[in-house]
Amino acid sequence: MNERSFSAGRRRAVTSLYDLRITVDRIEGRSVCGLQVGDYFEVTESSRVRIPDGRHFCMFAIAAALPLLAAKQRKQPAGDWLEKDSLVTCPDPEERLVMRIERIRRRRIPTEALT
Repeated sequence: MNERSFSAGRRRAVTSLYDLRITVDRIEGRSVCGLQVGDYFEVTESSRVRIPDGRHFCMFAIAAALPLLAAKQRKQPAGDWLEKDSLVTCPDPEERLVMRIERIRRRRIPTEALT
């Protein structure tokens, strides 16, 4: 969703995006990669991946969530499944790790600053 704002008398395109937190919601199998319920990573300022200091996050679990994140950063039309669904699973069948994608903050970013 693009919005227009006025800055110093000129129009500038601004895009509204959500920062996201992807949290391990539950593990229905055995934790192969060492993640625990409550572990998380965040995507902020459009494209910055942040993992808390001293923690890790499995790259395969991140890869499972990645295809959904750009869409979850944007407001979708009412009734769109991406507005309702927020769970994604790791591809490891032994682990059955389930992650929850949450919107944690809305940002207004100049469109020309986006990658």
